[in-house]
Amino acid sequence: MRREDFPILNEKVHGRALVYLDNAATSQKPQVVLDAITEAYSHWNANVHRGVHHLSQVATQKHEEARVKVARLIHAHSSEEIIFTKGTTDSLNMLARSFGDAMVKEGDEIIVSQLEHHSNIVPWQMLCERKGAVLKVIPLQEDLSLDIEVFKELLSEKTRLVSVAHVSNVLGIVNPVEEIIRLAHEKDIAVCVDGAQSVPHLVVDVQQLDCDFLVMSAHKMYGPTGLGVLYGKKEWLDKLPPAEGGGEMIEHVRFEKTTYNVLPYKFEAGTPNYVGSYAFGKAIDYLQEIGLEQIAEHEYALAEYIEEALSKIEQVHVYAAGRKKAGAVSFNVYRADGALIHPFDVGVLLDRQGVAVRTGHHCAEPLIDYLGVPGTVRASVGLYNTKEDIDTFVAALKKAIMMLE
Repeated sequence: MRREDFPILNEKVHGRALVYLDNAATSQKPQVVLDAITEAYSHWNANVHRGVHHLSQVATQKHEEARVKVARLIHAHSSEEIIFTKGTTDSLNMLARSFGDAMVKEGDEIIVSQLEHHSNIVPWQMLCERKGAVLKVIPLQEDLSLDIEVFKELLSEKTRLVSVAHVSNVLGIVNPVEEIIRLAHEKDIAVCVDGAQSVPHLVVDVQQLDCDFLVMSAHKMYGPTGLGVLYGKKEWLDKLPPAEGGGEMIEHVRFEKTTYNVLPYKFEAGTPNYVGSYAFGKAIDYLQEIGLEQIAEHEYALAEYIEEALSKIEQVHVYAAGRKKAGAVSFNVYRADGALIHPFDVGVLLDRQGVAVRTGHHCAEPLIDYLGVPGTVRASVGLYNTKEDIDTFVAALKKAIMMLE
C-alpha cells in the first residue's frame, strides 16, 4: 500500500532489500512529510505567536492548522483540547506533574496495568514518591488479558487516576479501555489512555471513548520525531495548573504574581515544534487520503498473516496467540531441547538478511518479567508492509533458526 511514497524502503541492508517490521518503535516517513520539513525551514521559518511580520504569521497559521487536524483526527470537541508536546513520554510526564500537583495527596492511589510501557509507569511512580501516594497495578490473566474483576476491586475512594494503554506495545492486543473508562467514571475517577500504539492503527474517537486524557506520538504514525500530543477534556485542562513555566504559557508576568495564558497555550511553554506540527499535519492528511479504516484492516490482516505463518514453525511460541492484534506480534524461538534462543540472537540474524524487527523488553519490563523470559522478538507492521514482506521475514526466520539450532 503506497510503498513508492517512502524513499527509505528502497534502501539496501547488508546487500538485501529492506523489510522494515519495527513500526511499533517508529514508522517511516512518506515523501510528503519529508517535503513539508524542507518547505518549512526553506520558506517560512519564524517563531510562532510572537511576531507581526509575515513569516511569523505564516508559521503561526500552519502550526494552528495542524492543531485543528489533530483534533479532527481523534474527534476532540475543540482544538483547545490539543496540547503539543515532545511525544507520548513527555505528555505523560506533563500530565503526572500537572494532575499530580493539583489532584493527588498523601495516601491517594494511581492505577496502571501490568503491561504498560515504562513511560506509563515511571512518571506515576515519581508522582507517588513526591506525594506519598500509592501505585496500584491491574494484573494479567493467563490469556494475557487485563483482569477486570481485580480492577473493579482496586477502584476506591482513594483512586485519583487510571492510566492504561489502549494497545499493548509488546503484544499488540487491544485492551478494553471503554469498559475501564466506564467503571472508573462510575466512581468519578479520571482516566488517561496511552494511545501511542492505538492512534496509528485504529480509528480513535476520544468523545466516544469518553476518556479524560489521551497521549500519542507523531513519529509512530508517519510524522516527525520530537512531537506528541496531550489531549484533555477542556474542563480538566481549565482547572489543572501548567506543568512548565516560561514564554508563551503566560498572560502577564510580575515578580509578585504571574497569570497564565488561555488553552491550549497554558501548557505549551517556550517555542513549540512548529515545523514538526506542520509535517505531522501533512502526515494526517496522507493517512486520511488513504483511509484510516482501510489502513486498520490492512494491518489487522498482516498481523493475522504473521501469526498464521509463525504458528506453522514448531520452535516458535507466539504470545497472546489467537487474539486480534493491532499491528504487532511478539514471539520467541526455542531449540528442540526446549531451551530459549535469546531474542537478540534472532534479531541479529534477521538483520543480516535485511529484516528489521525489535528485540528485548520493549520498555515493558514488568510484562516481560511476567512472561518469564529475557525479552521477545517483535514484528510490527505499517501501512506500507505487504504479504511479500512477511514471506521474506518468515523465510529469514527459518534460516536463522537453522543456524541457531
